[in-house]
Amino acid sequence: MTDINDTNNKDENNENQDQANNENIKEYGIPENTGYKKNIQFISLIGEIEGHYISSNDKKATKYEHIIPILISSHQDPNIEGIFIILNTMGGDVEAGLALSELIHGIKKPKVSLVLGGGHSIGVPLATSTDFSVIVPSATMTIHPIRTTGLVISGPQTFRYFQKMQQRINNFIVRTSNISEKTLTDLMYASDQMANDTGTILVGSEAVNVGLIDAVGDFSFALSKLDELMKRNNEKDS
Repeated sequence: MTDINDTNNKDENNENQDQANNENIKEYGIPENTGYKKNIQFISLIGEIEGHYISSNDKKATKYEHIIPILISSHQDPNIEGIFIILNTMGGDVEAGLALSELIHGIKKPKVSLVLGGGHSIGVPLATSTDFSVIVPSATMTIHPIRTTGLVISGPQTFRYFQKMQQRINNFIVRTSNISEKTLTDLMYASDQMANDTGTILVGSEAVNVGLIDAVGDFSFALSKLDELMKRNNEKDS
């Protein structure tokens, strides 16, 4: 005989779980929980990487203060064996993007990134921060010098500050990919690619050819690569 109260409690719990899932997807792009054993943490970095200032309401944005706790939790959770980063970003806040990149790179669990659509600007170090990076054939990546909007104090100190910030980004990309610093700099300051800016747009295999991304592939390929890395890691620990 079925207890009506038990049935009502189950329905209420399911409804609460659905609400939590919907809210989590809305804020973070991932569900709160799933009905299957989850050993991979999927994280989406989409739209503009939002930093210390709130993006305008008409822009899709990823808030870095939302992603940091997810990354830390993934690192500490013994059930999570690998992290899968999905990128379709226009770039955004340099400090926030570089902070996320360093955090991802510092996690000692297998990590794979997949560039879908675009991995532009500060999305480049985010893509290279993992153990293995993949780009779909139609995706693009834009490499250009850092830029700013708003009040800028014209002086040698400001120029040196931007130089240092650019070097921080370059050092990270060179450290976490197979591209040389000269190639990266040449691509960054190319003047024949964009009408109103310097830089280079790389499509699919072009990003692999210059050593920026490890391989061209699709979601299944990237996921199988992560499975391979996780298996290798588990064998090493056993």
